[in-house]
Amino acid sequence: MKAARLVVLGIAVAAGGLAALLAGRSDKPAPPPAPVVQLETVDVLVASSDIGRGTAVKPGELRWQTWPAASAGPSFIRKSNRPDAIEQLSGSIARGSFAAGEPIQEARLIKAGASGYLAAVLPSGMRAVSTEISAETSAGGFVVPGDSVDVILTRRDHAAEKQGAGDTFVSETILSNVRVLAIDQSVSDPQGQKTMIGKTVTLELTPGQAETLVLGKQLGNLSLALRSIVDTAPGSGDDIDRNANRGNGINMVRFGVTTKATPK
Repeated sequence: MKAARLVVLGIAVAAGGLAALLAGRSDKPAPPPAPVVQLETVDVLVASSDIGRGTAVKPGELRWQTWPAASAGPSFIRKSNRPDAIEQLSGSIARGSFAAGEPIQEARLIKAGASGYLAAVLPSGMRAVSTEISAETSAGGFVVPGDSVDVILTRRDHAAEKQGAGDTFVSETILSNVRVLAIDQSVSDPQGQKTMIGKTVTLELTPGQAETLVLGKQLGNLSLALRSIVDTAPGSGDDIDRNANRGNGINMVRFGVTTKATPK
């Protein structure tokens, strides 16, 4: 009987020790989670929407985007280096298209006044042709890039002179409602200048108009007539369609006979 009690007591002590051991283990704190590796990032300039080739970049089409620093190439524009990049690049012309979210690379943009800018802003099928001007032949210098003008040719009337009329000159509008692309090397007027007196004007012309202008330079003197802003829309004004009626031709007088020279 004494031995049985000892066995029961031993089992009870063993059970209590096991219970205490299990209770002690459950009170231990859970192991801390493994540390998370922090990825270094930078803010880079990206396109917020699709930007087409040859279009001007608007401020709303650019935004800053968090980007992994390890994959931010040297051509990417970082906010830490150029916080004013959106303002600086607005108005630039895209050499190539950008997809929404694509990092902006300055090498693929053309800033106003930079080499290649004029070719980028020139519409498809149009030509940029320059001719000499002066204050007297360009509305006193009030013609600025973006204006629309008529081109007037003044030449001698040899037929009238041969009939004894003395020195006789005639004028005719050879081009109507053409856009001024540049005065000298200025393609825009960011300072809000009221006059631009230059020596050369560059006009936006069709291939046929370009030939007309070059031919007119050989026949006499060219002058620019500044058009009202309300007369620049297609079909407005009294003489916008005059070229269409003439076929963009220039009257030439040879040996008293008037003929029309029309560029092909």
